[in-house]
Amino acid sequence: MKKTATFAIMHFAIAFGVTYLLTGSLVLGGLVAIVEPAVNTVAFYFHEKAWGLVERKNAINAQDPSVLLA
Repeated sequence: MKKTATFAIMHFAIAFGVTYLLTGSLVLGGLVAIVEPAVNTVAFYFHEKAWGLVERKNAINAQDPSVLLA
């Protein structure tokens, strides 16, 4: 859990820092530091779902190689 927490802090800090350096705005930096990780979390959920489908398909193909010929 500590590793996850420190990664989240690092992620927020980088998002804030990059946005602040590009815009000079503390408000925009803070907004991006909150919104970007939230969007990334949702995207990661769907990314994991898609990879789950790929892994299941690969497992089925490994069990029955004739599926690849169809």
